[in-house]
Parts: sequence; C-alpha cells; structure tokens
Amino acid sequence: MEVTAAIFILVLVFFYLATSVKVVRQGHEYTIEHFGRFVTVAKPGFNFYPAFFYRVGRRVNMMEQVLDIPGQEIITKDNAMVAVDGVVFFQVLDPAKAAYEVSDLYVAIMQLTTTNLRTVMGSMDLDELLSKRDEINARLLSVVDHATSPWGVKITRVEIKDIRPPSDISNAMARQMKAERDKRASILEAEGLRASEILRAEGEKQAQILQAEGRREAAFRDAEARERAAEAEAKATQMVSQAIETGSAQAINYFIAQKYVDAVGKFAESSNAKTILFPVEATQLIGTLGGIGELAREALGKDAKPAAEPARPKRAGPFEGQA
Repeated sequence: MEVTAAIFILVLVFFYLATSVKVVRQGHEYTIEHFGRFVTVAKPGFNFYPAFFYRVGRRVNMMEQVLDIPGQEIITKDNAMVAVDGVVFFQVLDPAKAAYEVSDLYVAIMQLTTTNLRTVMGSMDLDELLSKRDEINARLLSVVDHATSPWGVKITRVEIKDIRPPSDISNAMARQMKAERDKRASILEAEGLRASEILRAEGEKQAQILQAEGRREAAFRDAEARERAAEAEAKATQMVSQAIETGSAQAINYFIAQKYVDAVGKFAESSNAKTILFPVEATQLIGTLGGIGELAREALGKDAKPAAEPARPKRAGPFEGQA
C-alpha cells in the first residue's frame, strides 16, 4: 500500500509539474492570469507557472497578419454604385490590450475598416475613385490605424484590391477612352500635316528665292552683255562716222548693209510667212559686206589693198546709184 501511495503521489507531482510548464512558440505570446486576473505575458520559450494558481488567458499571434475585407456596394458622391473589396495588414504590438481591450479583434478591425471605407469612398466621385487609389489607401490607413491604437494593434497597410463600376458605366468609360484616343490621333495627324505644309512652304519659298537670284544674276549678265554690245556698236558707229567725214564710201555701204540685214530679218520673224521673196539678188548683199571689210581694214590702219568688189549683174537693183 505504501509503494502504491508513493507511486500515486509521484504521478500527481509529475502531472502538476507538466501542467505548470508553459512552452510558447516563436511569434506568439500568452497572457497569464492569476485567479482570472491578468498578471504578465509569457514570452516565446520555456515558462513555468504553477498550475491551479496560474493559467493561460489568451494566445496572441504577434506576427503581421492579413485580414480580407469582403466585397461591398458603395454609392459614390456622384451617385454611382461600385463594388469594392480590399485587404488590411496589421500587427499586434501589445498582447494584453489586444486580449482585454476588445472582445473580438479580427471582427472589430474588419468592421472598422468597412465603415471607414464607405465613408472615404462615398465622399469622392467615380473618376477620383478610379484615379486616386493611393490617396484612398493613405486616408484609410490613417483613420483605421488611429482607431485601433488603443487595442495595441498597428495597421501597416490598407489596400483596395478591386473597384468594379456597373457595366453601363464601364461601357461609357470605354467609349470615352476611345473618343479621347481618336481625338489624340486626329491632333497628332493634324500637327503632322501642319509641319509637312510648313516644310513644303519653306522649300517653295527657298526655291523661289533661288530662282529670283538666278534670274537676277542672268539679267545682270545679260545687261553686261548688252552694255558691251552697245559699247562695241557705239565704237563702230564712231569709226564709221569718222570714215564718212573723210568721205569713205565703205562707211555708207556699212549702214546700207545693216539696214538690209534688219529688213531681211523681219521677213524671217513673221509667223505667217511661208515663202520669203528677196527684192534684190544675194550678190548685192555680198558686195556690200565686202565694202564693210574694206572699211574695217582702213580703220585698223592696214596697208593692204581692199578686196575687189564682186561683179554685179547689169540688172539694176534698188540700192544701185546710192554709193
């Protein structure tokens, strides 16, 4: 009986010691209660608290956690109904407050986030909701983190996962986007045509400037040529005049030949003339030109004898008797 009693006592002692040992896993902390009153927090590792006098109150997860916010319908400022869902990232910093300041931490955070989500997004237009997600996340984070700080919880991030407007609004937005892109394409095309026309006009302007410069250069050269021809003609006229003053017959023949050539040229310039009739024989013109040669040799002071005037036909011409 004594041996049995000793064994029984040893078993009770072992069971008591086993129940008094509290092994806490990494990333968790336990609240320890003494007859129902919180006294301390058991850290990760080996902890010994006498059984019956102390017990574990709450097992608190100290790691960062993710809480999914279910989808909900929200009416925006411009009376558009949108479906929204999101996620909340939080971490418990004070396990005692998280265990005893709020009844159900997860439900409290979810309800608080949902309420503020409706408040923040309901004060914005649909266009702002779709274009200012970062601003919505920042406002939600500030509001929810401030509200959960008495619970010993730190809200690290609040993210909007999806915003789903109604199908008719989505179609209208798609048409608006297409119209905007068509507008941009038209503007770019018009700007391209404008640039092309400007370049073409600049090219034509430059070409006209170059053509005008070319015409001016040609006119200048033509004027120089005419000036030289006039100077030569004036010099020739002066020489002929001097020859006439000295009584030279060749000078008179020069002027007659010149008038004769001008008259024949006018016949050739006529657009309606098909046949040209010369009033005299061609040998008379050759004889006159021979006289011009004699005049030139006399003006140059050469001693050579003048060429014999070709024999003229006996038939009288209009210029005979004038020399």
